[in-house]
Amino acid sequence: MDAAARYLSDKYRQHDPLVGDGRQAFIGFVAGFLTACPELRLTIKRLVAEGDLVAVHSHLDPGPSHRGTAVMDMFRLEDGRIVEHWDVVQEIPTTAANPNSMP
Repeated sequence: MDAAARYLSDKYRQHDPLVGDGRQAFIGFVAGFLTACPELRLTIKRLVAEGDLVAVHSHLDPGPSHRGTAVMDMFRLEDGRIVEHWDVVQEIPTTAANPNSMP
């Protein structure tokens, strides 16, 4: 939460429909998520940065009884702080038509 307070801009804009705009809305959402999933682990698989955009591909694992979720986050930065965020989230299925992993 300290990092969110330090790196999110005052004008932080959220595009995830489950989270409100602003630093405090983000911190509240993450705090609630961590309370609901105390065994949560996030593993960053890939990170790409170009200009003012940063894309992060990660595996979100809420706990041992869950396969996890593949997540793509995109952040826009201004003056070294995050001002905008988009994400796409996809549950990892039990079967696949190919042998390639999602996360």
